[in-house]
Amino acid sequence: MTSKERVHAALQRKSTDRVPIFMWYHPQTTKRLAGLLEIPPKYVSLVMGDDIRQAWVSNNHAMEGIVHEHDGDSHVDDWGIEWTRIDGFNQISKYPLADADEKQLLQYKFPFDRIDSLVDLMKPVMELKDDYFVGCDVSPNVFEMYWRVRGMEKTLLELAQNPELTQKMLERSAEFSIELSEAACRRFELDWLWLGDDAAGQQSMLMSPETWRQMVKPLLKQNAEVGKRHGIYVAFHSCGAIRPIIADLIEIGIDVLNPVQCNCPGMNPLELKQEFGSDLAFMGGVDTQGVLPNGTAHQVRKATAELLEGMTADGGGYIFAASHTVPPETPDDNIFAMYDEAGITKEEIFDKAAQLRNSIRQSKLD
Repeated sequence: MTSKERVHAALQRKSTDRVPIFMWYHPQTTKRLAGLLEIPPKYVSLVMGDDIRQAWVSNNHAMEGIVHEHDGDSHVDDWGIEWTRIDGFNQISKYPLADADEKQLLQYKFPFDRIDSLVDLMKPVMELKDDYFVGCDVSPNVFEMYWRVRGMEKTLLELAQNPELTQKMLERSAEFSIELSEAACRRFELDWLWLGDDAAGQQSMLMSPETWRQMVKPLLKQNAEVGKRHGIYVAFHSCGAIRPIIADLIEIGIDVLNPVQCNCPGMNPLELKQEFGSDLAFMGGVDTQGVLPNGTAHQVRKATAELLEGMTADGGGYIFAASHTVPPETPDDNIFAMYDEAGITKEEIFDKAAQLRNSIRQSKLD
């Protein structure tokens, strides 16, 4: 099967030659694997067997897609947010609306004039659309987009003290995301539209489920409807303990939930599969805090086998992925044991790396 066929079959609960994979690595883990495989870091996911090719076209590109070489290096994105590399990741170091008053908030301009150039970020991915399942990541969409320009503390404070103003800013955030989604879906033949809006921490939601349903859910529904109108799947990412709103996500049209942080309350992937698996596919659930970095290779194999068996009990509906980035302290043997259990051997990975090196050398000669 091609990667595209494999993912589509899994989402349709049909049999596949192996489980589809879309793994998420810490930058230092990627760098280490690249050295081990003797390939450029940008090809690690390809060699390791990822079946999905995806690009960030919204604000997540500023966080994930722009890679700085040194901690302390910074850039300012199209939203006016300053990002600085800290411990290998880009993190927000300046919120453009941190000190804005109500008038300044309402006058803030989202980068509608940049939509065409942002959507252009999909072009390299679309060259692979015949063989790979391709997605367009337009996240963050509503609440997370607003707090990235305002700051989390002030956003949560205003949510309680001035909900009318917060609602207006959430609507403006969603308006941009919806227009960006429409532009991407019109221009490209996508397999899914990827939404994302972190709504929870490690122990509980960042706002009450009732507040989320009132203020955020209708806006996310409008965004999900873009993908539905274009006849494609809609995936949704939210870290943390989002168990209270999973039924709501199904109701607004979400087809795939990521990353299923298994160490958070209520987020046991096998339990979620049993309860929601007939209506929702899952992507994630690999324990990147416990067994993967800290267990033995045998324990990783056992945990992986149990996860795969439970998450594909209905014949599919699952994409093998991490619940968070695979951390740098994860032993190589554990990573290869995990992949082997998922149907890709260490030998296959190294053979593919060798083929890639030969291809790169040949292209330089040509």
